[in-house]
Amino acid sequence: MKRAFVTGGNRGIGLAIAKGLADQGHEVLIGVRDLAAGEAAAPKMGATAVELNLTDPASIARAADQLGGVDILINNAGVLGSGRLLDDPQDFADSMAVMVHGPYLLMHHLTPHMVAQGYGRVVNVSSGWGAFSDGVAGPASYGVAKAALNGLTVAAARTLPRSVKVNAMCPGWVRTRMGGMGATRSPAKGADTAIWLAMLPDTGPTGGFFRDRNPIDW
Repeated sequence: MKRAFVTGGNRGIGLAIAKGLADQGHEVLIGVRDLAAGEAAAPKMGATAVELNLTDPASIARAADQLGGVDILINNAGVLGSGRLLDDPQDFADSMAVMVHGPYLLMHHLTPHMVAQGYGRVVNVSSGWGAFSDGVAGPASYGVAKAALNGLTVAAARTLPRSVKVNAMCPGWVRTRMGGMGATRSPAKGADTAIWLAMLPDTGPTGGFFRDRNPIDW
């Protein structure tokens, strides 16, 4: 049994990832900004809620201390702004905090244990909107932050030993509060590739970008 930490795990794709890992027999902890909401959702999937505010480095450090060692880190939490990229500096700051700086700090705190034990899996939930091949699309700062998360994925995979695999994935257009009810995919379908990457064998890839378990262009 592995210990997995999923940020934003109380709803949407994060909840589906957490449930999928729990169904595979893993011990699952979910990082949530609203601890009461997390504690309400966690028992339904056999998980434990941990308070986490990704815009606050001190909160991230406290969560890491509470977690201790984990084997799997899923950086799933995200924010979707609105409007044009250059109109709202606060949206840019929040997007980079939640989807780049927060994941970086979690990797900073949690990967040393993975390296020491010779095993770890980090999955960064990105988006096709963060791909240069798709024009770094999306509203406001979302695409820029996801592109930066992709860059962090490549650089971290190069930095860490191959025993600690770091990959990014695109879940597709998923029926969540962020994606809307008109989206074409269920949360379970969107979560599938993240769960697959979280359970890669020793021979599996690192430093890649995947959708539907297949490599896609950056």
